[in-house]
Formats: sequence, C-alpha cells, structure tokens
Amino acid sequence: MLSTVEKVLFLKSIDLFSQIPGEDLTQIALVSTEESHEPGDEIFAEGEPGDALYLVLDGKVRVHKHDRVIAELGERECFGEMAILDSTSRSATITAITDVNLLKISREDFQEILNEKPEIAVGIIKVLTRRLRHATR
Repeated sequence: MLSTVEKVLFLKSIDLFSQIPGEDLTQIALVSTEESHEPGDEIFAEGEPGDALYLVLDGKVRVHKHDRVIAELGERECFGEMAILDSTSRSATITAITDVNLLKISREDFQEILNEKPEIAVGIIKVLTRRLRHATR
C-alpha cells in the first residue's frame, strides 16, 4: 500500500500529470485507490461505461479489440484517461498480461477536484493535445 507522498511522486512521474503542481497532485493522490489483477483478468471491456483512469504501478496490460492487439502498457503508463473527462463507453478491452498493480482514479472524484481547481484540467488538456498532435503526424 502506497503512502500519499509515494502516490504524489508516482503521479508526478506520469506524463498526463506532469504539468500539475505537487500540492494539487496531493488531492488526486488522496482519492486514488490501488487495485491488483492476475494474468488474464479483464480490467474493463470495450463498450462498458468509462468511469475511471488507471495508472500502471507495475506489471503489464494489453489493450485490445477482440483478437487485435492495439498496445501493451507497463509501468508508469496510463489507460482510460478519456474517461476522467467524459463518460463515453470504453473503446477497447484491457486485460492483465502479468500480475499488475494499478492506481485507479474515478471520474466522479476527479470531477470534484476539477470543480475546485480548474487549472488541473488545463495541465491535462495540454498533455492530451500534445499526444494527439504527435499521433496525427
């Protein structure tokens, strides 16, 4: 189980949260929860409502649509990031490849923080915009 300080340091190392000051990350760390999954566990399925962002503490997950693998993600990578901004359904299924430990941030908790600190959204939007520009090159 990670302490709040360890969670803040971990969040700061994630690209998505890199533009957010440490004191604001403390609020996010306080609402985050840890989850563990075994190989083969489905973390969420394509089409399910998006309700949380996940960050990989350690281990690996597979992002896939049916039998087509889209990506494999490991330590310090995240998935489900669009779910913290809107509630559309999941665009892919995520399955644990190895034993995996995750940090989960629910959209509901995250939205409450954004209501108090809208500048956090600006930092995340900058990172997502940069990713989108890179992906379309």
